[in-house]
Amino acid sequence: MEWNAVLEFINPELLIVVVVCWIIGYVLKQTPKVPDWTIIYGVTVVAVAFAVVLLGFTAQSVLQGILCGAMAVYGNQLVKQTKKSGENE
Repeated sequence: MEWNAVLEFINPELLIVVVVCWIIGYVLKQTPKVPDWTIIYGVTVVAVAFAVVLLGFTAQSVLQGILCGAMAVYGNQLVKQTKKSGENE
């Protein structure tokens, strides 16, 4: 399954949550005392919290939050790996 297909599952009104999570992940990455392995958990918790606030507390909103967090982390990694592959050429 491609990530474009996953993006289709995300509620369009939650795309701003993906952007906010991307920013939060970037800020956490720049914070010296935050271990890298905790960033994905922090981003996911924030994404779920935002989705629940925007959509109400349902199983679907929790799933939407997880998908938003995953897209933010995936997007960040995609950009990093693309830059890295361009530097190696």
